Amino acid sequence: MKCLAMLFMPVIMLAAVRASDAAVRIGLDRGGRIGAYVDKYKGLRSSGEMVIIDGYCVSACTIVLGSVPHDKICVTSRAKLGFHAAWNPASNGRKKTNTEATHTLYSMYPSEVQRWIDQRGGLSPRMIFLSGPVFQRHRDQIEKPRRTGYPAGA
Repeated sequence: MKCLAMLFMPVIMLAAVRASDAAVRIGLDRGGRIGAYVDKYKGLRSSGEMVIIDGYCVSACTIVLGSVPHDKICVTSRAKLGFHAAWNPASNGRKKTNTEATHTLYSMYPSEVQRWIDQRGGLSPRMIFLSGPVFQRHRDQIEKPRRTGYPAGA
């Protein structure tokens, strides 16, 4: 009987874990097609799972910042978020900036990320990186007035 109980213990423990207690870790995501990431993060948002960005999250991966509620995103000190303009392959094999897709991508980001991008000249073919600690400082500045009731900078 004791062996039978030991056999079923992991099953019982797994059943006790709710889906909202689970976490998805992003450690090395180079991005891809915007539509695929929109769909992926829509499902993640619905699941209630926590997202931990603990490494590279570049290109379309960064859509997570505007798709999943900020209280469900943890950005560690090892996080590196990379932003650039959206592009399509040109007939000559090079990348051709897609202005409409770039605008759509930009509009998905939270306002503090948009400001950070704007301060660096906007989205362009050149990748710009936002580290975890810098991201957290920007987020804290936005959230401080809501937490304390005092204006930013007070």
